[in-house]
Amino acid sequence: MHNATIELLKTSKNLVAFSGGGDSTALFFLLLEHGITFDIAHVNYQTRAQSDAEEAYAKTLATTHHKHLFSLTCKLEESNFEHHAREERYAFFETILHEHSYDTLLMAHHLGDQLEWFLMQLSRGAGLVEMLGMQEVEMRKAYTLVRPLLHVSKKTLQNYLHEHKITYFNDESNASLKHLRNQFRHDYATPLIDAYEEGIAKSFAYLSEDRKRLLPHQAKRIGDLFIVLRDADDLINIRQIDKIIKQLGTLLTKAQRDEILKTKNCVVGGKIAVCFEEERIFIAPYLKHAMEKKFKEACRKARIPLKIRPYLHARGLDPNALR
Repeated sequence: MHNATIELLKTSKNLVAFSGGGDSTALFFLLLEHGITFDIAHVNYQTRAQSDAEEAYAKTLATTHHKHLFSLTCKLEESNFEHHAREERYAFFETILHEHSYDTLLMAHHLGDQLEWFLMQLSRGAGLVEMLGMQEVEMRKAYTLVRPLLHVSKKTLQNYLHEHKITYFNDESNASLKHLRNQFRHDYATPLIDAYEEGIAKSFAYLSEDRKRLLPHQAKRIGDLFIVLRDADDLINIRQIDKIIKQLGTLLTKAQRDEILKTKNCVVGGKIAVCFEEERIFIAPYLKHAMEKKFKEACRKARIPLKIRPYLHARGLDPNALR
């Protein structure tokens, strides 16, 4: 793991998303090696015969190594399962993070996951920021998402597990080619990493630095209100907006990005207002909140967009301070 990430985790209260598979099991034991304190959260979707065995393994590791285990058992419809499973587990993780004051959520995504995402976005049509959707350290609304193994290949992690004789489970659904992600993994990502692992890891490190340079403006934040200087280039604007909305817990679709740039004044998913003003862009939770006439007039003079005003009023923020 990178030294900077290790130092970050040593000063944070950490929660690990633990499935019992090779990746999360390797992360579990690597964190132990580095003396990093953490607890674990496990979701049992009851989709496979070994699901209960994986949950039992999580309990055994938690007991053996004195970790607190949070577990959730749920049953989801098969239709669009991956999407609903992702929503279910993130809602579960974020509830734990909030209720128990964890600073970070650790995920065991690795180099192969990063390349799969990159190739999928490349095939759909995307810019650099979108193709590099996975970052090692990523700020979210109320916590930090950390992927300490993002630069490490799956083969390296499996070698680590075998060398240390560590038990882990194989999820047979990962071999099913009915999921597009698995097709990209099997046909493209895995062969490329097997042949060019070192170069691919270096390229992602360089691209990550380039990505930072493409997001030059710092947003002013007051609560969940963000104000960004509007750039002449809408590509820069949408990248900033995308980054901020991700911090607020929502991932933009291409259709939503297109709507934002077309209207310059919209509500994303019924939750987040995005409004362009002549020199600024306002982003805030969308509320319906009664406002007195005096407040409305102050907002008009301060050039606060209509969809942003209810959030200011609900939070008791002075429009004049945002001029």
